[in-house]
Amino acid sequence: MLLNLEGVNIILLGLIFVWLGTLSFLFYRLFAHYQGLTKGITKKDLKSVLDKLLKDFDKEAKKVGELTKEAEKLKKDNFYNIQKIGLVRYNPFAETGGDQSFCLAVLDGNDSGLVISSLHSRETTRIYAKPVKKGKAVGYELSDEEKQAIKKAKKIK
Repeated sequence: MLLNLEGVNIILLGLIFVWLGTLSFLFYRLFAHYQGLTKGITKKDLKSVLDKLLKDFDKEAKKVGELTKEAEKLKKDNFYNIQKIGLVRYNPFAETGGDQSFCLAVLDGNDSGLVISSLHSRETTRIYAKPVKKGKAVGYELSDEEKQAIKKAKKIK
């Protein structure tokens, strides 16, 4: 009976040592993590370090908000810049060779802008410009080539 009691005591003592070893290891890891958080900070406790981190986080959140607003403003302003270009070259006259004539559509984000057409012949070159609003001509009839140029430009996103 005495022998059994000693065996139980040895097992309990072994379990206590394992438990203390595990707790010591976890405490050491926690302490090392705390030391890493407060590295380079003298005479401050964890609360002041966390307060500073929260203040810095709030400042950065405000900066991110300002940058988001600025990006939205730039996106809105850029909508009216030239964004889409379509070019169609063609030969309007049977007696001349090559595709020397062209139609160039220059559009913004609203599909508004202009179409420039150049008709080239042996004697002259004529250039025309027509306004475009929302993908349609304003006050002028469009040729098939001009419509093609606008269609090509509208495909660009």
